[in-house]
Amino acid sequence: MEFELNKNNTGLLVIDMQNGFCHDDGSFGGAMGLDISPLKESIEGCVSLLSAAREKNYPIAFTRYIYKEDYSDGGVLVKDLMPGLAEVNSLKEGTWDVEIIDELMPNDNEVVIDKNRPSAYYNTSLNEWLKENNLQQVIICGVTTSICVETTTRDLSQEDYRVIIASDAVNELEPDRHEVALKTLAFGFAWVEESNQIIKQMT
Repeated sequence: MEFELNKNNTGLLVIDMQNGFCHDDGSFGGAMGLDISPLKESIEGCVSLLSAAREKNYPIAFTRYIYKEDYSDGGVLVKDLMPGLAEVNSLKEGTWDVEIIDELMPNDNEVVIDKNRPSAYYNTSLNEWLKENNLQQVIICGVTTSICVETTTRDLSQEDYRVIIASDAVNELEPDRHEVALKTLAFGFAWVEESNQIIKQMT
């Protein structure tokens, strides 16, 4: 990267590292029977980035994908594309499923942004956090690469934020979707680097 990362212009955004997605007993790995091992592989990189950001006093925000108890805010995704989410009580507010995994538990001074769409920027308080901290750049880690990470990255890029994606701290249920998403984002929306390289550039 030809620009500097520091606490005055860059924040860390940890996307949807929740029990529902990343814990064996969560709704994706448990009730839905999906192989979440790729998602769990992103945990180590997220932990490293979070530790570095805390050490260097970077602004930090987490997102949680949450639906109302009756899924009335689920839209076309829950109603038509993935009705199974509601059937297994996935990502329902007030449940353990929506909570961020223990390995990445937010500190009291760190922001948690709830959302009910893939983008962390759409109809959330993310813009307020960016403005309050005078950020021009965002380091992104979390899941999943081709849905919430990609959609958030595209939205931030459209608003002229520089987005840096940690390639080993994001992942997807299927390798091909992960690879294509990163390739696409690197072409026109973000800088894609391994987490250890990003950490080296954080001042």
